[in-house]
Amino acid sequence: MNPVQPQNPAFQHENMHTGQVGPRYNHGGHEMFDVSEMLSGTISTLNLFTLCKQHIQDQELRQILDRQFQFICQEYNACVQAFQTGQDPAMATQTYNMTQDNDWTYGMKPGQPQKPAASVNELNDQAISSLILGMVKSNASLRGMATLEVSNPVLRRVLADSMPNWIEMAYEISIWQNKHHYYQVPQLAQPDMDQIMDGFAPAQITQQGGQPPLQ
Repeated sequence: MNPVQPQNPAFQHENMHTGQVGPRYNHGGHEMFDVSEMLSGTISTLNLFTLCKQHIQDQELRQILDRQFQFICQEYNACVQAFQTGQDPAMATQTYNMTQDNDWTYGMKPGQPQKPAASVNELNDQAISSLILGMVKSNASLRGMATLEVSNPVLRRVLADSMPNWIEMAYEISIWQNKHHYYQVPQLAQPDMDQIMDGFAPAQITQQGGQPPLQ
């Protein structure tokens, strides 16, 4: 995380009713609600990981869950500290790096229709990984919405830096699912793909004033 530079003493945030406010109270109302919802979502994610871990059969999926759980705990603590103090957290935001490759299998493979589990015993690795993936994707979206409402500069940077990590964690789970044919990726016919991809052309970059760039 890039630390936020201290504010110029001549330029302080003010509250029109109470006067100047310190870093702890440098939050807007909408920001408070959105960040609170986001942090609650993070707690729910960690609780889901704890609940699901005992039912996982695949060793690789268990290792993914363990790595992500530890990372999310550290990130949660950093967010809480920045939220409560308005200052840089003691531990800077880290970067999550998955250990898998980026190979995908495209196309659809016939399989049995999905249905809700009738009991806990029916929660297999496919169902568990889908639960986790849905929760991680939801948290990535919550962070995006919350970050756009944050006025506190330190908290905004902490949340903005954390978003790519949640995207990476969701990507890691989806690759694991794809490898086991749980997350199937259909493709369009190649002529249709070519038509869509070739339907865009580069923008012409102009200099200030609308003049074309010098050759």
